[in-house]
Amino acid sequence: MAGLGILVILADLVIGRKRWLSALALAGLVVPLWFVLAQLSELPGGLGSFGTDNLVPATSVLADSLSVDRFGTFLNLLVVATLALVFLASVSYVNALSRLQGEFYGLMLLSASGMMLLASATELITIYVALELTTLPLVAIAAFLPNSRSSEAGMKFLVIGAISSGLTLYGMALLYGFSGSTTLSGIALALSGPVSNEIPFGSYAVLIGVAVLTAGIAFKLSSVPSQIKAVAFALLLRVLYSGFLIFDDNWGMLLAVLAALSMTVGNLVAIAQSNIRRLLGYSTIAHAGYILVGVAAVTQGVAAGDDGGLFTTFGPSSVLFYLVAYSAANLTAFFAILAIHSRIGSDLIEDYGGVFTRYPFVAIALALALVALIGVPPTGIFIGKIYLFLAAVKSDLAWLAILGAVNSVISAYYYIRIIRVMFLSPESEAVAAMGYRNSSTASGLNRNGRFSLTVVALTVTAVCTVLLGIAFEPILQAAESAVTALPGVLAP
Repeated sequence: MAGLGILVILADLVIGRKRWLSALALAGLVVPLWFVLAQLSELPGGLGSFGTDNLVPATSVLADSLSVDRFGTFLNLLVVATLALVFLASVSYVNALSRLQGEFYGLMLLSASGMMLLASATELITIYVALELTTLPLVAIAAFLPNSRSSEAGMKFLVIGAISSGLTLYGMALLYGFSGSTTLSGIALALSGPVSNEIPFGSYAVLIGVAVLTAGIAFKLSSVPSQIKAVAFALLLRVLYSGFLIFDDNWGMLLAVLAALSMTVGNLVAIAQSNIRRLLGYSTIAHAGYILVGVAAVTQGVAAGDDGGLFTTFGPSSVLFYLVAYSAANLTAFFAILAIHSRIGSDLIEDYGGVFTRYPFVAIALALALVALIGVPPTGIFIGKIYLFLAAVKSDLAWLAILGAVNSVISAYYYIRIIRVMFLSPESEAVAAMGYRNSSTASGLNRNGRFSLTVVALTVTAVCTVLLGIAFEPILQAAESAVTALPGVLAP
């Protein structure tokens, strides 16, 4: 993935027709995809290992800094697939730029290489390097355009990234000082000795280190796009199981409170938003809270008694499935917003009046995504929430599941508000000013009568959003198989 990013940047120096760069970046993703599948085929069970209930051991490489296992390959496949769809939807946007096409694709590929590294990292320094490699290219992309809004976005992203990096490093330093190791397995070995039962995590140093490290990762969970959210949660699961499984009760309560706050604050702030991108930004915080319900249920489930092994699999597998379903729904929403913005030039919700009349396909796709984000059947997030909340109930966290259900009802208000404006409100000035009344544009075709690649990507994600709610068993089985690669997790 990193090699492809460098190749695209170098190709930008010699290729005159910059439109070819998008084709090179998109087609080049076949290579990292092939390597991920090759890694999977080398694991015991081969390509058929997803969906089996055989425990497949991990392979540690580079002095135990990386783990080649089904857990990492599951997330890597999600990263490659998501990046391919993002590239497909971004072709029109990037081609409209007078410059920096190569830099856009190169930075995205380098960031994706950090995501894939993060999904397999099992050592603190490697985790930090992967986090920075993931984040810094996206800071540059956020500040890509020469206008004040882009500069503001880049500066905010940089400040948030700096704060989270400082917290993460401080937490890692404390954990290293206590354990004398930077590997998660070494930390787990150091913590397995005699500890004080009166102090959470057995030591004040570990308590502060874990709390600060969790806060640093929490910044990453909702400050960046969905695919990065996925690998950030993957990091949280791997750190939890590889280093601190022995303190599952402490983890459970910490993450349960964080989940409750994320759900409630995210939804309440989203209600007040008039800009659809800001609204979806705050809704991602709420969805991070829903996912943390599953993570909290993971740790509580270990101490749940005789069925702890089942619950430890049930919780994290529901988290991975929800990440896939959320990626599909969230990408559908953002692709639709990108298509609408290219027509009306506005992100204000009030300017979406009459969008259905002019652009019915895009409006229906956006409505589908918003309904999916609420958690209405038959969509993947509906299945994901059932499994997350069920895991919480089985782990004696029924109050958290109830709070999650209440927050889902609250979120319906601001999601349905957008749908009402698109379908029932009169045509806004922004829509009327565009004057695109021909049927080809309204149906999702560009001016030349060809389907825009953004609409193609939108169609793929919309179909996946529905399929994940109907034929969800293969993905759920793959998620269950992936989490058995984590230490301490028993196969169902």
